[in-house]
Parts: sequence; C-alpha cells; structure tokens
Amino acid sequence: MTNQKTVTREMFDDVMVPNYAPGKVIPVRGEGSKLWDQNGEEYIDFAGGIAVNVLGHAHPALVGALKSQGEKLWHLSNVLTNEPAIRLAQHLTELTFADKVFYANSGAEANEAALKLARRYAWEKFPAEQNGGVEKNEIIAFNNSFHGRTLFTVSVGGQAKYREGFEPVPGGISHVDYNDLDALAATISDKTCAVIMEPIEGEGGIVPATQAFIEGVRALCDKHNALLIFDEVQTGVGRTGALYAYMNYGVTPDILTTAKALGGGFPIGAMLTTTEIAKSLVIGTHGSTYGGNPLACAVSEAVINIVAEPEVLYGVKAKNKLFVDGLNAINDKYSILEEVRSAGLLIGAALNEKWQGKAKDFLNAAQLEKVMVLVAGPNVIRFTPSLVITDEEIKEGLARFERAVAKVAG
Repeated sequence: MTNQKTVTREMFDDVMVPNYAPGKVIPVRGEGSKLWDQNGEEYIDFAGGIAVNVLGHAHPALVGALKSQGEKLWHLSNVLTNEPAIRLAQHLTELTFADKVFYANSGAEANEAALKLARRYAWEKFPAEQNGGVEKNEIIAFNNSFHGRTLFTVSVGGQAKYREGFEPVPGGISHVDYNDLDALAATISDKTCAVIMEPIEGEGGIVPATQAFIEGVRALCDKHNALLIFDEVQTGVGRTGALYAYMNYGVTPDILTTAKALGGGFPIGAMLTTTEIAKSLVIGTHGSTYGGNPLACAVSEAVINIVAEPEVLYGVKAKNKLFVDGLNAINDKYSILEEVRSAGLLIGAALNEKWQGKAKDFLNAAQLEKVMVLVAGPNVIRFTPSLVITDEEIKEGLARFERAVAKVAG
C-alpha cells in the first residue's frame, strides 16, 4: 500500500494554475449539510458546491447508485448508448416540456450546445433568401448574466470582466439590460436567432426576472421567430421549489440547459429541447466524449427521482422562509443589507451602500465561524444549500453567520 503524503493548502500554490484562490480550509469528509476539515472541525454548508450538492454530501441513494453502476460499466462514449442515459432522458422528458436530450459534462458545455443548436436551426429554417436577405444568426443576452467559461459562452455572458484578455471573441452577440423589456424590443429583430436568459441571474446577484419581463421576452421571441433559451444551470433541479424555474413562471422555453445539481456533485450537464428543434443537430454536427457517461447518468437518475418528489419541492419553499426571516432578523441588528432576494434555496443577501464591495469579508468571517457561504459579485452574499438541509442546520448555520456578521459589522 502506497503511503500518501500529508496534503497542505500551500501545496495548491505550488502545483496548480493560479486561476483559483481557494480558502485555507481543506474539507475531507461530508455528510448531509455538514463538512469536516483535516483537523476534524465541523462546518455547516450553506454553499452546496455553488448550487451543486442538491442532496448534500454522501447521500446514501447517490452513493448507492454510483457503487452499483461502478461495478457494471463506466464508459462507452457515444459510439454506443447505455441504459442509465436512456432512463435519465426518459425521466427528464416526462417531467419537462422537452422531447429530446443532449448530454454534456457541465453547464458551459450545455450552453455551448444550446447556442450552436440555435444558430444551426435558424440557418436551416430561415436562410437569408427566405428572411428578407438577412442572415439570422444574432444572439441576444443580458447584462450581468453568466453562461459559462468557454470562449463562446463567456462572450454571450454579460460580464465584460470575464472576456478581458481573451479577445477577439465570437461575434453576432448583443447585450441589453435585464428586466428591461423596452431595451430588448429595441434590439431584437428578424436577424435574431435566439435570446438566452437565466430566469434568475445567479452570478449577477440573485436577481429574478419579473413575470411581465419573462412573458414579454417569450412574446418577442415568437414575434421574430427567435428561439428562447433558458439557462437553468443554477436554478434547475428543484433549487427554486419547482423542478425547473420556468415552471414557476408558466413560460416555456424552446431550449433549456441544466447542470450543477443535475448530478448532485457528479459532473453532468444536459440540453433539453423539442423534437422539431432537435432535428437540426444531425449526426456529426455536435458531440461530447463523456456526455451521457453511464456513471454520471446513473447518479443523476437517483438525484431526479428524489428531487422530483412533491415533499422535497414543497420543503424548499418552507426552508426559504426560515432563511429569509433569519437573514432579516440579523439585518435588524446590524443594518448591513439593502434587501434579501430569493427563490427557494437560491438566496442573495444584497449589501447596503455602507458595505458595498465587502461581500468577501463576510464570507471569510463566516468560514472562521464554521459556516460556508458564497458571494455573487462583490455586493451579494449567496446561499445555495442542500434542498434537504434540516431546519436545525439552517438555524445553527444562521447563528454562526450572525456571529460572523457581528465580527465584521458589530
């Protein structure tokens, strides 16, 4: 048996590309909504791997699915199909608007597939000679949006800081303000092939679309024969109290992307769409070596089976109230927040003017108090815990977070 070296945080800087700045704590074990570090210290996890660990850590059903599939079949690529991939696709299509599924490994890859499909669909269905001489290939996205880190998706994303140093970026992309229907109406045209949006901007600060806005976007897309793509990488798989956030709004997209929580911590992404639109991705037009991996699909199937249960989705909405009430109570004492924005267990505590730019300070203080939180930009503290976190864990985590707030703002 090979002796393993003791791993330290300092080793990270020696061997890893410096694009991340992880905290000093190295978790080594998790169970439910708790983590333990190398020293045996316990943490409450309000971060959930950035909205990934939808059922917490080491959930028995997910562990069981992984072990069972791991003893059967790991990988085939798409030269052949496999049973878990087909079963998962059946579940996803039964539970959503979609007829067809394309598998990927991440949200960025799912969005890449969606954007490529939208352009190819327009190229096939609306060639310039049938579209008033206009090439139909423009993609419209929204300022402060986030759609991934590939060159295409980072170009579509509405945050310039992620594009700096990587130009020239793909063209044919426009951005308008989120929740500004007039701005979209002034920009969309018959050259637009797709509008892509998050029903709730996640990295942009946990900003939900208004009902009027999301309905208006759908109507404008219909008017101009443009596809509506919902990026539900962060909002999907029960995060908002519905299996997918579009269900809360009653507005159906043409294409939906999903990842993060889809695998409960095992890497998987998917693009969902209709039969008619899917026809444009004929053999050879797009692919993924690991997409539809049997291990990933088996775990994801277990995730969907649990999250889709009504009591889990209902519980998300009930737990939202505990979080929001708790954060508002903390704010009554320390006056750090402008507002708490939320949908289910996607929660953003927006700092007021006095504390602008200090979100990371609260994150660091929280870690010292043994509770893991996130940020969404410099001004919003973000909470994306497990959907099955217990009420007691929420209360204990908020008590720890309050101690952190007291140290920063007290």
